[in-house]
Amino acid sequence: MRTLLIVNPNATSTTPETRDLLAHALESRTQLTVAHTQHRGHAAELAQWASTNEMDLIVVHGGDGTVNETINGFLPLPQVDDGQVWRPRLGVIPGGSANVFARALGISPDPVTATNQLIDLLTVNRDRKIGLGLADDRWFTFSAGVGLDADVCEAIDASRANGHPATPARYLRTTVRQFFKAKGKEPSVRVQVPGHAPVDEVHYAFVTNTSPWTYLNATPVHTNPGTTFEAGLGVFAVRSMDVVPTLLLARQLLAADGNPKSRNLFREDDVPSVRIESPVPIGLQIDGDFIGKRNVVDFTSVPGVLEVVAPQPR
Repeated sequence: MRTLLIVNPNATSTTPETRDLLAHALESRTQLTVAHTQHRGHAAELAQWASTNEMDLIVVHGGDGTVNETINGFLPLPQVDDGQVWRPRLGVIPGGSANVFARALGISPDPVTATNQLIDLLTVNRDRKIGLGLADDRWFTFSAGVGLDADVCEAIDASRANGHPATPARYLRTTVRQFFKAKGKEPSVRVQVPGHAPVDEVHYAFVTNTSPWTYLNATPVHTNPGTTFEAGLGVFAVRSMDVVPTLLLARQLLAADGNPKSRNLFREDDVPSVRIESPVPIGLQIDGDFIGKRNVVDFTSVPGVLEVVAPQPR
């Protein structure tokens, strides 16, 4: 088995000790090549090289952004896929601050434990096929969002650029600040889902590929509890920024058996596609990275497109 290990040395929780342990474990079982990312987009370049050279496995040790880059580097878009592109399997060892994708797959957030998990799964040749989401021409693994969520990601990215780590406490403070900043704005988003009437006057919306798709420290946040990697996309569109309804909704999201419902909420847990549009350009985040502002984004569910080395769903 030929393996490429992509390491983001700047990811929040990667350490030289963990990198050495992971490389040693993989080297004892595979023909290993190790590459460290050196700039934004480098993981995509490395993944494309691995596909071109028909590597069997890509293991990513980094955060969700590095995983997203990697997938977008080697996985062809459906509209241009002729079936000839080589698709390596994907393994993930958490190395970021949130590691949402790995945790949603049942991979331990502890890098050492996750390494042992990976080796055990490789030993028994146990893989899992999952679906992904497309936001226009970009793959996402667990979530995309417009409005508030994207504003938070943009602020966090700016904070990181100034040397501040992306901790859960910083995310929480940033979310509260961005909420009150956006509270007075008129809702401009329209959400269109096949089989449903258009939903207007939306303040912000999440489009998700699994549940939970984010965490508050160790607490999972369930916007669409019926959404899985093996089903369609979840849509969660909010039409109120009033404080009391927002707090009531937040309590439902954090409940262990959360099943959020509100007259100010449009929610569907298994849809094939969704279009979100706004006359005013609105921020878009994909897998926790701010992408920019758009007037229209088309989201599509693509089932069974990625083979991952991960536990089977419960």
